[in-house]
Amino acid sequence: MRKYHIYGLGAALVDTEVEVSDYDLQNYNINKGVMTLVDEARQHELMVHLADHLAASRRTSGGSAANTVIAASYFGANTFYSCKVANDDNGQFYLNDMHTAGVELAPGVDQNEGITGKCLVMITPDAERTMNTFLGVSDTVSIKELHQPAVQSSQYIYIEGYLATSETGRHAAIHLRNWAEAHNIKTSISLSDPAMVEFFRDDLQSMIGDRVNLLFCNKAEALAFTDSNTVGEAVEALKSIADEFAITLGDKGALVYDGQQCLEIAPCKVDAIDTNGAGDMFAGAFLYAITYGYSRQQAGNLASAAAAQVVSQFGPRLRPEQHGEILTKVFAR
Repeated sequence: MRKYHIYGLGAALVDTEVEVSDYDLQNYNINKGVMTLVDEARQHELMVHLADHLAASRRTSGGSAANTVIAASYFGANTFYSCKVANDDNGQFYLNDMHTAGVELAPGVDQNEGITGKCLVMITPDAERTMNTFLGVSDTVSIKELHQPAVQSSQYIYIEGYLATSETGRHAAIHLRNWAEAHNIKTSISLSDPAMVEFFRDDLQSMIGDRVNLLFCNKAEALAFTDSNTVGEAVEALKSIADEFAITLGDKGALVYDGQQCLEIAPCKVDAIDTNGAGDMFAGAFLYAITYGYSRQQAGNLASAAAAQVVSQFGPRLRPEQHGEILTKVFAR
């Protein structure tokens, strides 16, 4: 038995969500539906302009991989997360929030000068999320932030594709994957965002290496990464780089390849108001389920239900009690 079910690596960001119109995005030259890196001045400018658009008044700790391990933790997994925050107010808030969620971090993670990363999440009426991110000290997350004893005590590692934007972060991801492979630890990665595939495809490929055990992506990412025209073509192409994978299909559910066959995961019908965190939640629920011995079909059903719940409310996270409610609902069927 290993101590941790999941060891995650990614950015540490404090999120603020605002509701905007398509006109707002056009007016401020913001590319819709993707994550765009910005400097602190640009992010502050947008925050000032959109101060009266707040969708949620409280801060939340985030970052793609962080959302995933937090979700897995609330479902019941033992999790560890490597990241980098500054010794500022947001950094302390981030650590406290992760501690409350039951996620373990390495000692001294907040002993860094600088600014903790921040993400402005803009939600349009069609529920699409658009992110402008100032990485702060997360831009320099590196091999130094990895915690080898925790890695070697984990069932799975999970790497967010957003690390492709950082040279040191990309090297840390590759190093982590190599460590895991050397100790027979399962490897998993997400493609994270269509913009990552478009602008950092070679860097993503270097993080994947020859092969990973499990890959997460959505339909747009799968098609773009494999230069495919159909999901069927993408499935065949992804088999060459991943033993297993999950492709989320929005309101069409998901498709899971378990190494032998493709499983259709039914959607859960909801009125979506905010798609921020849907893919992260899917990955967290799925990883929780398979590390607890559930089948891939069961894991997909849980992940679909959890992702549906998260898009039906604002924010990338569920309330703590909702995780148990979803578990009971899905596995009592």
